[in-house]
Amino acid sequence: MPFVNAATLAGGGALLLWAFLAVLARAAAGIPPLQLTAMGFAVGGTLGLAWALARGGLSALRQPPIAWAHGVGGLFGYHALYFAALAWAPPAEANLLNYLWPLLIVLLSAPILGMRLGPWRLLGVAMGFAGSLVLLAGGAHFAPDAWAGFALALGCAFTWALYSVLARRLAEVPTEAVAGFCLASAVLGLAAHALFESWVWPDARQWLAIALLGAGPVGAAFFLWDIGMKRGDPRLLGTLGYAVPVASTVLLALWGEAALDGRLLLAMALVAGGGVIAARAK
Repeated sequence: MPFVNAATLAGGGALLLWAFLAVLARAAAGIPPLQLTAMGFAVGGTLGLAWALARGGLSALRQPPIAWAHGVGGLFGYHALYFAALAWAPPAEANLLNYLWPLLIVLLSAPILGMRLGPWRLLGVAMGFAGSLVLLAGGAHFAPDAWAGFALALGCAFTWALYSVLARRLAEVPTEAVAGFCLASAVLGLAAHALFESWVWPDARQWLAIALLGAGPVGAAFFLWDIGMKRGDPRLLGTLGYAVPVASTVLLALWGEAALDGRLLLAMALVAGGGVIAARAK
């Protein structure tokens, strides 16, 4: 049993917050994706900046360009794609396709980090891929534009997997720097919104959802995950991560955004089960 230290518990807190990402995004439905990305990161970045100041100042924001490119590209790119995917495709299916990222981390760890891929890890990846095929097996019932959303969801998975794997090569970047990455993502999101979308003024429900997004899944979760991945037990966090798509989809169903039919339950089992096998392989 891996030793559960405080950093590992912090990473577990990030996973718990991410379980609420989809349902909070749907609670803010009606806000354009890029606007939602900008507003969520503005809240999260502001709270993170206050935390960085409380810890001794803003010197952590002085990072090389490669760190900024990695942080902003990963955070902004992933969430812009994610919110657009939930807006353009059935939320439950798009959400589960997005959660192929842990399996993709396993695949990318070989060419990028030089880690060996054994048969159990490959079995886990194959199960996750089978889960995505099950999700899309009913594609004839989807609206034509849903396929664009599914493509964006797969883009989410690749973006976050690449961001996570490359983070191991930037372990010297302090966690406080994430505040700067969030604020830069907010500025970038606002600029892209101005170019491609029209502003929608949120109502009370949407404001609450945006505030909760920024405080949790699009805010505190990044700082907790950074701590967990750099100073905790990544094996245990990787295993626990595969509970997130299950919890996230169940929350969507409770919110009324999905029906837990046989196809969706089978896909959940394949994605989560494949992830556990891949993460626990020696």
